Amino acid sequence: MTVLTIVQARTGSTRLPGKVLMPIRGKPILEHIIEFLEHSKLTDRIIVATTNLTEDDKIEELSKTLGIDCYRGNPTDVLERYYECARLFNGDLIVRITADNPLIDPTVVDEVIQICKETRCNYASNMIHQTYPLGYLVEAITFDTLKKINDTQKDPLSREHVTYHIRQNPSLYDIKEVFAPSELARPNWRLTVDNMEDFYLISEIFSRLYEHGSIIKYQDVVELLDKNKDLLKINEKHH
Repeated sequence: MTVLTIVQARTGSTRLPGKVLMPIRGKPILEHIIEFLEHSKLTDRIIVATTNLTEDDKIEELSKTLGIDCYRGNPTDVLERYYECARLFNGDLIVRITADNPLIDPTVVDEVIQICKETRCNYASNMIHQTYPLGYLVEAITFDTLKKINDTQKDPLSREHVTYHIRQNPSLYDIKEVFAPSELARPNWRLTVDNMEDFYLISEIFSRLYEHGSIIKYQDVVELLDKNKDLLKINEKHH
């Protein structure tokens, strides 16, 4: 079973254009994500899936520099982009990561992959009954299920949000969920990058926890923010 971890990335974000290439500790956000994902023990291959718009040439260039394959496809139909990328690279199990999550923890990614492999379910994630913060959400979907929804679902929400149909129709699929340990459940936290306030918060976390060549553990982030509640207020003021 070939596990492809596909990172969807584009520079044309409406709220914070170019955010995936914004530097934290001297590296673009996308580079941090790829470096963390390279610690995933169950991922066979990491691919960046971006759009075929010229504005995203920079994403392809960065991917090449990092030795990562880059697939370029439909700018608005993200489901098609995922499906075509998975088909081209012969993935059996497709892991979906979005490029606005610089703190992604590969051990959480592996937990989602593991449950999918063990149970042979259609779909596994930690985002249906969410216990992890935004910024740690991971989905894994079998290629056959991805093909099925790509072939059958034509509504805009399904095309844009890839797994929308599965999450809206849980009775039609074999779904498995992954939960944070209860003492580490922080579903209300925002640790994604959507605007400048988010970016400042994530930059601050990196400045305290990041060490070159190693991951930032989710547990360490929880401990840091529990001790420094004021950091989260950067975010709360704006949401």
